[in-house]
Amino acid sequence: MSFDFAALQNAVARHARVARVVVAEARGSVPREVGAAMLVWPGGQAGTIGGGALEYEAAARALSQTQGAALNRLPLGPALQQCCGGAVTLLTEVFDADRLAALRPEAGLMARPIDPGAVMPLAVKRKLQAARGQGRLTGPELVDGWMIEPLARPTRALWVWGAGHVGRAIVSVLAPLPDLAITWVDTAPDRFPTALPDGVEQVIAADPATLVPFAPKEAEHLILTYSHALDLALCHALLTHGFAKAGLIGSATKWARFRKRLAELGHSPEQIARIDCPIGDPALGKHPQAIAISVGAAILAGASAKLSAKESAG
Repeated sequence: MSFDFAALQNAVARHARVARVVVAEARGSVPREVGAAMLVWPGGQAGTIGGGALEYEAAARALSQTQGAALNRLPLGPALQQCCGGAVTLLTEVFDADRLAALRPEAGLMARPIDPGAVMPLAVKRKLQAARGQGRLTGPELVDGWMIEPLARPTRALWVWGAGHVGRAIVSVLAPLPDLAITWVDTAPDRFPTALPDGVEQVIAADPATLVPFAPKEAEHLILTYSHALDLALCHALLTHGFAKAGLIGSATKWARFRKRLAELGHSPEQIARIDCPIGDPALGKHPQAIAISVGAAILAGASAKLSAKESAG
């Protein structure tokens, strides 16, 4: 989990004063892990710390807190009659434009005291030094009266080609995931919804395939345009340019025709096979939300597999 500075900035810009509640410590069985956070303002909230009763209590406390930072330690059974049996410490911080401007991220970490003006302890200094000198970021942690969290930064680039029904469903499902940087491409402004999800970059191009050279070669791609000709051009451009993963919406018949055309354009069977078609799980149906859910699950499964491989290697 990480400190989403951009989301906090956006919330403060919209609502003037916003409380951020983060799980600072957790012991035993609890709904969410250390670092899980939510933003709360009068009439709304974003994110979740899990647990219906816990979140309800935390939101009510956050709305009654007018400034500063406060720690609340809650044994979930005795305090909230939850069956988890564990205990959490919640840090609630109230942010307005001035307090937001005073935050000083350093070396990819957001470290700040619970009590204003507290001297930075040696343990926190060492963690910042390790981040600066070795690039070693600590996980979210409460240390000697200071909260430390790594800054949220997308680690995977996802390009979504097409803003039709399926594209909109997929972006709405995937946009809240903090690890994804989504670039959303289509041919005209009216192809997109009026309001874009936070963090999604909208790109308009009459010929989307001309944008492929600007995509990172480690990016992942979902091709969902309204035109088979555009889809084919994008497949051809991506196979020429390079990519981490690519998926194409369509039927088995469409993919058979595309394989033939791509082969005629000079791509080998092994190259062409790197594009997944159709995307999603056909057993779940063709409704845009059903496709979005199954595509999202596949993307998350891929991230989980990468993490497991990295942990095994390390």
